[in-house]
Amino acid sequence: MKNKKIIFQDWGMLDYQAAWDKQESIFAATIAAKVTNRTNNSDNPVPNHLIFVEHPHVYTLGKSGQPENLLLDEAGLQENDATYHKINRGGDITYHGPGQIVGYPILDLDNFFTDINLYLRTLEQAVIDTLAWYGIASGRYPGYTGVWLDADNTKARKICALGVRCSRWVTMHGFAFNVNTDLGYFKNIIPCGIDDKDVTSMKRELGKDVNLEEVKTVLFNNIVKLFEMQA
Repeated sequence: MKNKKIIFQDWGMLDYQAAWDKQESIFAATIAAKVTNRTNNSDNPVPNHLIFVEHPHVYTLGKSGQPENLLLDEAGLQENDATYHKINRGGDITYHGPGQIVGYPILDLDNFFTDINLYLRTLEQAVIDTLAWYGIASGRYPGYTGVWLDADNTKARKICALGVRCSRWVTMHGFAFNVNTDLGYFKNIIPCGIDDKDVTSMKRELGKDVNLEEVKTVLFNNIVKLFEMQA
């Protein structure tokens, strides 16, 4: 029986390593629950988690990424009050920082659909629908993950990056959605390994600060709706 219930947590501002450790713990427990069910031939509900968090300035490099896409050395990281982590998600390098909603869905996709491509497209759609609520038209860029503005012309710019890990159809890591993000930090990397495209935020597009808590609510509701979750 599919469990559509979602356990939601907002971790606020949290150090990247601490958040990664907490993610890994929930991820491992979720996989263990699935293995126990299979071993005992039982049908106990496997939980689904959705976590929102902000991180202090940090650069993360996915397992398929190129270290040279970080344009700072150790001294440069210290000058920018930033840290750097090589992690086990897909994708290349990205930046997380204040004013950005980082989403970590730790879902058992057996509860929803076992299709990673559909999973990524559904997360993208939740962000697209959230931006539309604020009057910002966005979409997808063929050949790339994430959510983009003006993807059909030379002004293409990314507003949300995605990078996930999946094992036994349990997901971790997720998305980084620029709301009031300091875009200057992206100048220190080649974002997602793409050196000829811009990065943007809701603040830049709207010309003003956006209520982050309100955006979280709109985004959460869109995720719940698209995945047909029980909140």
